[in-house]
Amino acid sequence: MRRRQETVVLGVTGVLLAFGVCEAVGRAGIVRRSYLPPASEVLARATELAGDHAFLTGVGATLRAWVLGLGLAFAIAVPLGLLLGSVPVAGAALRALVEFLRPLPSVALIPLVSLLLGSGTETEVALITYASVWPLLFNTVYGLGETDPLARETLRAFGFGRLAVLLRVDVPGTAPFIAAGLRISAATALILAVATEILSGFGEGLGTFIAQAQLATDGTRDVLAGVVWAGTLGVLVNWLLVRAERRLFPWTPEHRRVPRVRAAKRP
Repeated sequence: MRRRQETVVLGVTGVLLAFGVCEAVGRAGIVRRSYLPPASEVLARATELAGDHAFLTGVGATLRAWVLGLGLAFAIAVPLGLLLGSVPVAGAALRALVEFLRPLPSVALIPLVSLLLGSGTETEVALITYASVWPLLFNTVYGLGETDPLARETLRAFGFGRLAVLLRVDVPGTAPFIAAGLRISAATALILAVATEILSGFGEGLGTFIAQAQLATDGTRDVLAGVVWAGTLGVLVNWLLVRAERRLFPWTPEHRRVPRVRAAKRP
């Protein structure tokens, strides 16, 4: 608990320090305000956007595409990872294809997918799904490799079939790894959702707001305010997923609470 408090304090200190530096640079005129407005003005604009219905509608559109893409990636990657991890023949057969597709950057696929699907929500969801599949897939396969083999053999000795072993041992043992992959994929999906909207430049979404603001005269403040919103959403999503992991898997080493041992008083 003390280490967690120290981490929070250090994080807040870093944010305040960065805020102070940006404020000082903007106020001192070292950088033109059209390039870097003072941090207080950017924060005030970000707060003002919280009452803008059109902006909030765009944020909702981004989050909707993010949820759809992440959900599709989960539905594809977890069963496929369980298959590849539990059936060696399937893993060997698909390994070459997976290794070929995995290094392809999702951002580089934006023009191709836009050409095939248009520039609407379908393109955004497809790209988010593609980028989010890999962390979930590889974490699932890795989690299966870390499952206790003794538990598997025990169930098999009692006559349980492969499906029963998978549901009773492999899936619960792999669940913390899947949750970690979901957290990584959630951040990747949010980044890609905003990036896709920025490159498309029209429609609804947080990235569309940033793209349109950078074309306006003196729009740097709005661009940075949109970036603040994107960063805040990323921090909030990560915090919620970490909290969920701690509640669902408190026995894992990274979430286990070590009891403090008090020294005995000398008589």
